Amino acid sequence: MLSPKIRQTRRARSKSLVMGEQSQSPRQSPCSHRLGPVLKAGWLKKQRSIMKNWQRRWFVLHGDQLFYYKDKNETKPQGFISLQGMQVTQLLPGPEDVGKHLFEIGPDAGEQEKVPANPEALLLMASSQRDMEDWVQAIRQVIWAPFGGGVFGQRLEDTVHYERKYGPRLAPMLVEQCVDFIRERGLTEEGLFRMPGQANLVRDLQDSFDCGEKPLFDSTTDVHTVASLLKLYLRELPEPVVPFARYEDFLSCAQLLTKDEGEGTLELARKVSTLPLANYNLLRYICKFLDEVQSHSNVNKMSVQNLATVFGPNILRPQIEDPVSIMEDSKKVLPTCGNKCCS
Repeated sequence: MLSPKIRQTRRARSKSLVMGEQSQSPRQSPCSHRLGPVLKAGWLKKQRSIMKNWQRRWFVLHGDQLFYYKDKNETKPQGFISLQGMQVTQLLPGPEDVGKHLFEIGPDAGEQEKVPANPEALLLMASSQRDMEDWVQAIRQVIWAPFGGGVFGQRLEDTVHYERKYGPRLAPMLVEQCVDFIRERGLTEEGLFRMPGQANLVRDLQDSFDCGEKPLFDSTTDVHTVASLLKLYLRELPEPVVPFARYEDFLSCAQLLTKDEGEGTLELARKVSTLPLANYNLLRYICKFLDEVQSHSNVNKMSVQNLATVFGPNILRPQIEDPVSIMEDSKKVLPTCGNKCCS
């Protein structure tokens, strides 16, 4: 596979430069209440610049500013870092850092001359791999969303709004790119969407899209990797394609379908038609594509039920998740939903 042009996000530990306390910085701390809602908050450890020891601090992501406080209930931050012109990098732990989940925020290599902020990097440690990935994703969205990046975990309506400048479309560009590639090269691939792609390549492609790049797929690109990337995008949406607020409505359709298929189908069609436009368009687009996939089920072994099992939790799930219920409910609704969207 020809490697997409990606920003290197996993590298060996480099020399650590750490942002000092706010009192050492000549910049004025911005008023956090003017920066909009809190995007993320939680405990992280930061490394001190002189002693190299770790301090546990409460971090709050407000707009494009990352504040840190000595305590969760403090109102005055000890310091902050502006994310404009910065990049966030996950670090591979060295021999002395085994078990640590490290990431770094520092100036983008191509932006250093433009960044008026403290040029030092902020070295942080999360409590788990998942926590680190969540922080990296949230920060990356702030950095790259204005440039078309940060699409994984971004609200669907925000992605659609940004991409309007490229012309009308029914689905986000990443979804279209994945679907077009699979339609051209993968419809007859056995186990499509069931077989996993290469995890490292999926992660590299995710990093590339999140950094505002547009990696291309070619004849050597693994179909299962692209299929996994598409599933990952849907799974990372803050809300599923069918919004949380509509889950009970669609669940009632599933119950009605078991009693009266005709009436249940009509009711489901009505529920689908009332979805927000971006959600309706994406659901219709995905269902039409999955109908193409199942039409080759004699070769790819992916029947309607198999596809409902794979895609169900990414399209329809409650805010408080029960994996068993989600699987059963989505398997009842999605096949009929797909038929209605394709009609």
